[in-house]
Order: sequence, then structure tokens, then C-alpha cells
Amino acid sequence: MKFTLQMKKIIAISIVIVLIFSGIIIYQLREEKPEKKEEPEQEKEIDFRISPHTNQGLIVEVLRIRNRGLLEKMLKIGTSWKQPPSFYYDLNVDGKDGILKGNLGKGGVYTTWDTIGMESCTNFHIEEEQVFSDVKISIKEVISKGILGLRTEDATQLEINVKYDYRTGRWSGADEYGDEDGYGHYLGEKYEVWFNIYQDDYDHDGIPFFIEKNVLGTDPTVDDSKRDPDNDGIPTSWEWKWGYDPHTWDDHENLDPDIDGIENTEEYMMRKYFSNPHYPNMYMETDGMEKKGIFDLPHYLSKEGIQMLVERFAQHGITMVIDDGWPDGPVNGGGETLPFHVYLDDHVGKQTLSFYEHNFADERKGVFRYLIMGYEYSGFICPSEYIMFDTIHVGTSPKDTFKTRKAFTPRYFIVSYTKNILHELGHSLGLVPITFYGNDIIPGDNVRWPESLTQEEYDQYVDNYYSIMNYYYINRDRQLFDYSDGSGGEYDFDDWGNIYLPSFQIDQISYEEPSDDTFDDFEISDEYPGVILEGYEYDNNLTNAYLDDIKSLNFGINDYDYMVFVDTEEQKDARIYAMQKSDSIVTQYVLIGSGNLNKDKELELYPMEIKDEIDYLKSIWK
Repeated sequence: MKFTLQMKKIIAISIVIVLIFSGIIIYQLREEKPEKKEEPEQEKEIDFRISPHTNQGLIVEVLRIRNRGLLEKMLKIGTSWKQPPSFYYDLNVDGKDGILKGNLGKGGVYTTWDTIGMESCTNFHIEEEQVFSDVKISIKEVISKGILGLRTEDATQLEINVKYDYRTGRWSGADEYGDEDGYGHYLGEKYEVWFNIYQDDYDHDGIPFFIEKNVLGTDPTVDDSKRDPDNDGIPTSWEWKWGYDPHTWDDHENLDPDIDGIENTEEYMMRKYFSNPHYPNMYMETDGMEKKGIFDLPHYLSKEGIQMLVERFAQHGITMVIDDGWPDGPVNGGGETLPFHVYLDDHVGKQTLSFYEHNFADERKGVFRYLIMGYEYSGFICPSEYIMFDTIHVGTSPKDTFKTRKAFTPRYFIVSYTKNILHELGHSLGLVPITFYGNDIIPGDNVRWPESLTQEEYDQYVDNYYSIMNYYYINRDRQLFDYSDGSGGEYDFDDWGNIYLPSFQIDQISYEEPSDDTFDDFEISDEYPGVILEGYEYDNNLTNAYLDDIKSLNFGINDYDYMVFVDTEEQKDARIYAMQKSDSIVTQYVLIGSGNLNKDKELELYPMEIKDEIDYLKSIWK
């Protein structure tokens, strides 16, 4: 083979290039240094001071006290429901008394069933650098004695004993973070109490000096109640209070660890009204209506009706709060008087939409249910937007009151329409006829008789489903004011076990068209696609391996299924979802927490990191 001059040049250039690259590689190999050994981390210097910038003090706030006895009185014949209790509270901090009798309410003590909107606080001086304080809140009732009731006796009905820790700003004992009835909330046998305890704080952000210096790394001289270093829409102080890392971005717009339908951004918005991201809340706004004439009955939800509803849900671990006219509520808040309408239909030309648009505050939609106390038609629930069951109408016309409900006394007038409210609320909680045949059932009513049932089966549902959701019992049993617990056997349904709080903010599973004559005519749509999360995939191994840790994120009242999703690109970010186990088909997966995978592919949950660090600091306290 004869080489041309051009070929010789190409070969020569190639040899030179190979030699150059070989030289570079050899040089790099010679110059390569051994890996630098990681130096052990220096032990973090702990600042054990408690209150260096201000005198040490303690503030105890009693936010609300509710007597729990009215519901029982309302369901009995008599007038005892007209006699609210007289009570007050006393405080004791480290042996120092704060006696409040004579300084509360209009007459020195509270004479009411519920002190909502009547918050009070008391200050205590604390010795400098004291670590703990013992705090006792006592609820005392003034009880009349003697034949004429002229003598009184003060009887202690409830004591709440907690130990406050000035390092962490948290307390433990009868009430503590993560307990079953919610932090700062005590559900006693006779009284329910909401309270808050905090220490004097130089920058007034509610985060103790010890935590700012040693855990969060924030400046204890700068107010963090409005600062948001992780830009997740929630300030440092709120995130700290409820166990989130203020330096780690959290999806608070979607996070709902207690699965009550109120996401964390909404919980923050409702912080003034007993919201708790780890304990189920339910909010409702109610408006009344003008009377038809001088002989018409009133169309508004009474204070007694409110207490009946609040108590029934309290018995099942749900705090219900009803705005019937809060003095500091938003424009178009509760307590408005709507123009008179004879009839508001539930599915044909729904005029509820006009009230929903103009009398129900926009910022409350998706947080509150909306109740209209109107004229005719005992009660119905309907969607005002899409097919979400968040609008309720209950009528109190003479026809509904006397003919349908047989309510001829002031007491039973209130009880009877509140029964209807509880029934319609059940629909907003996922209790609908499509879920269970006994729901909305009426003996002999073909409209409410699914074709798939025999007469015998239908009769069994009527008799054995002992629930306010069964129309057979609403007015027949005058003491019934409850959902069923499923103890009635095959033809009963466990309402309480299948309640799904977020139902009011998601589309229902059926459309009710104007032409529908029976429940069988409803168009059923059960097309829930599951979790739609672009850029993430489900990790079954992580879900099972960290199940116990994952459960600690969820403070809900039911059993749940869990799923961990990991981002597909970097395999670092993790999102944790839970779905309530239920016989209802309206349940969905909800985001309850987030975390990350470390270099060993171990799942680390964000809130747990803070908890572990605090536990460590407490263990080395000197």
C-alpha cells in the first residue's frame, strides 16, 4: 500500500494527539491526591440561657370555656335549658393564685353556656432562669343551695394541671403537644376549655430564646411572627408552634395532616378561631332570613341549636365552630338577615346561588359550610359551585314546624330544626344515599326505594338504621339527635366511622338532574384517578419501611392508608399521602407530610428532625 503525502500528515497528527492526551492522563494520575479525611464535626456550642434580654414572666390565656350540659337538657322535656350555669376560672402558677371570681363576664362570673369571644389573660412574674412552672387552671361552678336557692356553693368541676418548659415554650401533663384532644384544648367531662400559655419574650414572636439560639438559628431580638425565610407562605412562629421547620419549604397550601379539609394555609388563616392543623375542625357560617309577616316564626339558628351541634361533634373528636354573627367577622360573614324567599329549590334554578355569591365571604369558600335558615322546605343540601355539597338550607315555616315536625313548644322548635341541620350536615360529610341504602329512607316512598331492594330489605333498613340520616326517625323519635355507630347489625350503617370531613369541598359522586324521579336515576361518577403528582412515583418499599414514622404525621380520628412518593429526577424529595379507610367512596388521598431521602436512601421527615434536636438538647440540659 502506497502512502500519499496527505495520509502521512494525518497519521503524524493522530500520533501527536494520542501522545498529548496520554501525557495529560499520566500527569493527572501523578498529581492526584488522596481523599481528604473528613474532620469530625465540632460539637455545637449550646446557649443554655433562658431569658437574657427581658425579665422572665408567664402569661396564661383562657380563650374559651364551654359547658357541655345543654344538649342533654334540650333533649328532655322541661325548662332547664333556659338556665345557663354560672361559673368562673382560677389560676395557680407555682403556688401563686390568680382568683378570677368577681372579674369575669357581666356580673363577675360567666353566666352562659359558652364564653366564645370573651378571651382573658393573667400575668405572673417568674424567677430568672427558672426552667419549669407548674400551671393549674380550675373551672368552678356557682351552685345554688337551699329551698329558695339563696345560698350558693362554689364547686370545682375541672382541673387542668400542666408543666410549662421555658426552654421549649411547650407544656406537658394533662394537656400536651400531640395528645388526642389537641394542643391547648382540654375536653373534660363537664367543661371544654381552650387556652394558651407563653412566656415573656423580647422580640414578641412567641419563640423562646433557647429555641431561637439552639434549634432554629433565628435572631432572638427580631420578631419572627411575620418573617418567612423558606417562602412557603407561613411565618416562622406558626411553623415552629405546630412542628414544622421554618427553614424548609412546605407545601402548606395542600398539607392537611388531620384530614379535615382545612389545609395549613387555611388553618393559619383561622388561627384566631381555635384552628389546629393536627386536630379536626369544622367551620360553618349561618345567615337568617326576614320573617314573612308578624305571625311568622323566626328564621335563624339559635344559640341553643349551635351548642347542640357543637357538643355532638365534640363527643366524636371534632371541634365545630359556627359564625352566627361574629363582631370581627369578614364582610358578608355570619349573622346576616337575607331577604324573604318562600321557597329555595335544591336542584332546579337554585336561588341559593345568589346568597352564596353575595352573602358568603369568598375567603371562606372551601373552609366553611354555608347554612341558610329560610322559610319553606324542611331541609336540603345542594351544590352552589360545581357539585360540592357546601350549601345547606333549613326552613322554619309554620308548615314545616307544626305539620311536619310536630314542634309545638319553644324547646322542641329549636330541637326539631337543629335535627334537620344535623341531617344535612351528614350529607356534607359524605353520608349520601348512593353510599348506603338506608340514607334518606322513608317508609312507603317509592322515590327513596331503590329498585334493587325487595320490600323486606327496604323494611329492614327503615327499622334498623337508627340514625338522623334515616327520615323515618327524624321526627318519630324526639330524643334522637345523632348519627348511627353501626351497632344495629347488617341493615345498619356506621355513620361516625365513615364520616369524611373534606367531603364538602370535593365533587360528589353523582349529579341530580331536574328530571330525576328516584335515587336510581342519579348519574353515578366514580372516576377518582388517585394521586396525580407529575415528576413523582410511588415507592412501596419506603411506604412499608417507614410506616410507623409516617403515622406520626397524622393526627386524624380514623384509620388510613398511606403512600410515599419520591421525585423521579433526583430521588431526594418525598411526599406522604394518606386516605381515610371508609365504606364511603368519596374519600381521596391527602398530603399529610413531606421529607427527603438522605445519601443512604433513608427517609427523613421534616418535623421529626426538629423534634429529635429538641429531645437531644433537653437530654444534655445542665
